[in-house]
Amino acid sequence: MAYDEMELDLLGDRRTALFVIISDTDDTFNFVVSIMYTQLFNLLCDRADDQCGGQLKYHVRLLLDEFANIGLIPKFDKLIATIRSREISASIILQSQSQLKTIYKDAAETIIGNCDTMLFLGGKESSTLKEISETLGKETIDLYNTSDTRGQSPSFGTTYQKTGKELMSRDELSVMDGSKCILQLRGVRPFLSDKFDITKHKRYKELSDFDKKNAFDVERYLKHELRLRMDEEFDCYEVDMTPTTDD
Repeated sequence: MAYDEMELDLLGDRRTALFVIISDTDDTFNFVVSIMYTQLFNLLCDRADDQCGGQLKYHVRLLLDEFANIGLIPKFDKLIATIRSREISASIILQSQSQLKTIYKDAAETIIGNCDTMLFLGGKESSTLKEISETLGKETIDLYNTSDTRGQSPSFGTTYQKTGKELMSRDELSVMDGSKCILQLRGVRPFLSDKFDITKHKRYKELSDFDKKNAFDVERYLKHELRLRMDEEFDCYEVDMTPTTDD
């Protein structure tokens, strides 16, 4: 961290993939990642405004998996509302919406409101299920009631009425088929869809799930990159460490 080796401001100038790996059990250094994202947003927005005519050359998409583990990104509720015009987008991936509210408090509603797409893959967290159930709305159903009275004066009756029912209740959402998902796009009613079967992807055979030999060893890669190559040029400084004596 002594010097800039990532060039975050250039991510929108060329095709780049940046992987940020943090521990899911130890959050000691999570604040460093939070600082990095803050700098990333600021640098890219400044570059888009000052040197790219308001939009980056290449769209920068952030896939923020386990977003709650990153910690608080200052002013993220304002950033997510303004970055899209500069060709920057963020996909926030959470276990439940309550995680977002725990970290961002009242600003969580603003963050959710500025997301054009909501994808629900399943879960059991109560507040999330309630919000999704309300978002899905209600359907009209036909309700028939029958009555049958027996005795000296038997009678039988049927009443009919239309009433509203939740399209999917919280109970139904909590036991939703694991192969299904619910997708809501801005301006489009939510719909139930099938999850994509990753084994059918044309490049699935390149994943470690298919063959363990495809696993990428980060530590091994970094050790290899840190080795000096025969044709590599570098600056060499000669420093005299001989102690000096005062006159």
